[in-house]
Amino acid sequence: MLSAEIRQVLPVEQPAVAVEPAGLPLTQTAAHTLPLPANDLAATRRPGPIARAVKRAIDIAGAAALLVVFAPVMLIIALLVARDGGPVLYGHTRVGRGGVPFRCLKFRSMVVDADARLAALLERDPLARAEWEATRKLRRDPRVTAIGRFLRATSLDELPQLFNVLAGDMSLVGPRPVQQSELAQFYGTAAAHYRAVRPGLTGPWQISGRSDTTYAERVAFDVAYVERFSLLTDLAILLRTPFAVLARKGAY
Repeated sequence: MLSAEIRQVLPVEQPAVAVEPAGLPLTQTAAHTLPLPANDLAATRRPGPIARAVKRAIDIAGAAALLVVFAPVMLIIALLVARDGGPVLYGHTRVGRGGVPFRCLKFRSMVVDADARLAALLERDPLARAEWEATRKLRRDPRVTAIGRFLRATSLDELPQLFNVLAGDMSLVGPRPVQQSELAQFYGTAAAHYRAVRPGLTGPWQISGRSDTTYAERVAFDVAYVERFSLLTDLAILLRTPFAVLARKGAY
């Protein structure tokens, strides 16, 4: 639905250079200028108050119902994840609506010293570093546990985000939750579109190839979603999500 429109939303990619706080140059492929301030949400067409209220009601009812349905599955997953002695849940800081940070919950799919292993891998493997800088993903990620690979392939690791939906941090449908560093590096002026809505448990990126897409395409999906927001689009994405999960395209 939205995938055919993304090239109409953003200009053709142009290489650019960003600089990390430490001063190291990064390769940036998104075609944007400097980010807008976090409170500058007038740059995008946002859902109106009635649509937001209906969307929030659907979020609460839907998340509560899904938690009841998946409660037995979540209990089994929790027991399997806990077998290695580490925590069951992992909360990573992501950017929410209006630029407000929140802890995005997942079942832990990585080893407990994942950050140290990633740093060591990127230090010694330039190909892995290039892949990470381009997509923030690794196709063959040594940090992922055996049960974690299954959870990621089936998207079951994201079930705890239903609690984020109930808390109002997320929506059932919206842009993929990202870190502040991703907004600064990849989004540019499109960051205002991302901050205009709640990030979603599912969304256009999740049903359009996930990690098989480029990061510029991910950004374009977010912009197209906000600019063309409708509750019917949300319904269509929700209906397509189970098929996308079963297909496992780009899930790693």
